[in-house]
Amino acid sequence: MTIASKGILRNVLAFVLASTSLAAAPEADLRFFTTNRDVHIQDAARQNYVILDPEVWEKARPDLADLRLYDGERQVAYQLSQARGGSISEEYEVKPLNLARVGDHTEFDLDMDGVAEYDHIRLKLDAKNFVASASAAGSNTLADRAAAPWPTPSTLYDFTAEKLGTNLAIALPTWSFRYIHVKLGPGITPAQVLGAVVSNLQERKAAYIPAGTCKTVEPKPHRTILSCDLFGKMPVDRVVFTIGTGDVNFLRPVAIEDEKGNRFSSGELSRIHARRGGQTVVTEAVVVQAIGICCNHLTIEIENGDDPSLDVKSAQPQSVQRRLYFSPAGRSALKLYYGDAKLGPPSYDYARFFKEEPDAVQAELSSAAQNANYNPRPDDRPWSEQHKSVLWVAMLLAVAVLTWLAVRGLREKPAV
Repeated sequence: MTIASKGILRNVLAFVLASTSLAAAPEADLRFFTTNRDVHIQDAARQNYVILDPEVWEKARPDLADLRLYDGERQVAYQLSQARGGSISEEYEVKPLNLARVGDHTEFDLDMDGVAEYDHIRLKLDAKNFVASASAAGSNTLADRAAAPWPTPSTLYDFTAEKLGTNLAIALPTWSFRYIHVKLGPGITPAQVLGAVVSNLQERKAAYIPAGTCKTVEPKPHRTILSCDLFGKMPVDRVVFTIGTGDVNFLRPVAIEDEKGNRFSSGELSRIHARRGGQTVVTEAVVVQAIGICCNHLTIEIENGDDPSLDVKSAQPQSVQRRLYFSPAGRSALKLYYGDAKLGPPSYDYARFFKEEPDAVQAELSSAAQNANYNPRPDDRPWSEQHKSVLWVAMLLAVAVLTWLAVRGLREKPAV
């Protein structure tokens, strides 16, 4: 390659690199938000939060990265949080002691040595298709078995034959007794008691808001079909069903698909009212969990098999509350801005050290309003993105020139 051709190639590469350089990350600017809302603070001396409603999801970025809180022209730090429920549980496996038949039922003790506190006992039973009661009493010595009886027996069951599920858990208050004496109702033999797992289940309930509406459409054979429209592309975290009281002893698979036909969630609806051996079992599961998918439309299918369709009174898509937490620092009113599709998430020290306070109070959002000072952002894309055709012409021209120089060089006679 000649010196001239190398120079041309070097200039073309420099042009391409310069034209494709990345633009700087955009900064927040009040002029570039499409929407604003007043934030009415309830208690300026405590941590506050606002619940992000469908109006926010309608105009904000899907990831909520463009939310900004302002006091005049000054940003106020915040932290986004989801009001998800959860449970903390550490399980311990314990062995039954003194396992024996007493009259027509089975009794045994559980040694809780090493378990500080517990409120659930899950038995391991080698038994199918049964219903039995389970009572428990706590004590600190084996000799004093009835020192603290729990007056609310649990109902254990296995409905494998009917395909209606299983429950082998004994629910208790939070106890710290060294020993638990368990008495099972008739139907479970000592040989069927294989062990137990104890745990302390600490639960926090999630908070939800409606995310859409559903209606029943023309059913297919063996299926109930519901069509759901979502509010502002809100993420769906669960669907809550209301089933008529006349439907009992059912277990129906449920599938949820997005608007593209992709299945993103499945579960079961069930309601059991059964009486076996003098014991009554009453359970209901009418909630199908989802995974926070965001779209415009959902389709729900309930598989009925050869049974009559369920009397579905309603189906409610719901979203876990997304909350914006902040410290008012004496301020009584702020403004929330959003609707800048190019703006990325903020970075605040407040978020790095955030801790939700138990006495945080909810602030109120006004209705959404068009930002009176709104102006579209200038086109800050790299030059190459704005002028792709020019860039391609330049590159093709450079290739043509280099090809011509190469061919000419091959035709030239070498110097003597």
